[in-house]
Amino acid sequence: MVTFLAGGTGTPKLLDGAAGVFDPAETTVVANTGDDVELGGHLVCPDVDTVLFAGGGVLDTDRWWGVADDTTATDDELHRLADAAGLESGPRYLPESAQTAGRDIVRWRRFSGVAEFMEIGDRDRAVHITRTSLLDEGNTLTEVTRTLADAFDLDVSLRPMSDDPVATLIHTDEGTMHFQEYWVHRRADPAVRDVEFRGADDAAITGEVADALEEPVVVGPSNPVTSIGPMLAIDGFADALADTPVVAVSPFVEDTVFSGPAADLMEGVGYDPSTAGVAEAYPFADAFVLDADDGTDLDRPVVRTDTRIDGPEDAERVARAVSEALAEVS
Repeated sequence: MVTFLAGGTGTPKLLDGAAGVFDPAETTVVANTGDDVELGGHLVCPDVDTVLFAGGGVLDTDRWWGVADDTTATDDELHRLADAAGLESGPRYLPESAQTAGRDIVRWRRFSGVAEFMEIGDRDRAVHITRTSLLDEGNTLTEVTRTLADAFDLDVSLRPMSDDPVATLIHTDEGTMHFQEYWVHRRADPAVRDVEFRGADDAAITGEVADALEEPVVVGPSNPVTSIGPMLAIDGFADALADTPVVAVSPFVEDTVFSGPAADLMEGVGYDPSTAGVAEAYPFADAFVLDADDGTDLDRPVVRTDTRIDGPEDAERVARAVSEALAEVS
């Protein structure tokens, strides 16, 4: 048995070839939900859905977001209507009083659907409507995710990190904004001053996640701050990692990040944006997989390989390095 912690695109890319190394039937993926938003009344779970769509063979792997060859008729019409009515586009937060009203799971991240600032494909939207409707029928996010995983015929077990709301808020020099506004709308432009995981103090890991964290854990090359950080902020999560073998794949080659805003976010919260900074952020990690060109000297076992992942063959190579590192510390 093995458990992968997933957020963003790093771990899903690794999972794309991991089946050749780790039996999918004995693999659990715990997905970040700090990036989730309610958009136009529907709960969007980007990190859960990337694993869901990838496992179901429908992920748009050019963007690593949404469904391949999806249409955008509803999104297009939303923007046409907003333009015709003179309604402002961009992120439109619901009023402050509404941020803690309605569904608990979407607290502090509720957006209007007017001229929605995240492009949602039509098939993609069907998933969000189904998810939200099942939640409204009284199911937990874990139960809903299991149902959707069955619908997409996933080989691995997919679990959200919690059934409670945790919202990743970025404090910038232009004010506080949800991660999706910072990354999708602003393209990581504002300078980061701090990152908050609102709700984490009151959130709990589920029994399914607690069980998964008793197995060896792989932290893929995901963003340490906004992909893995929300999980670590939940009481008991980091403690569980300290009690089980953990291997982490660095998303950096020394001080160069492969993709995304990890460098700016790490610097904003006080970590050096580098492999050394990742090691500092992951004191629970027993071993690391680093790129062959990464000469960072760590105080823990290291397995080196080419860690760039551009396809399933690359992913399998990195997964084999992960397996080697796990063998050293298990």
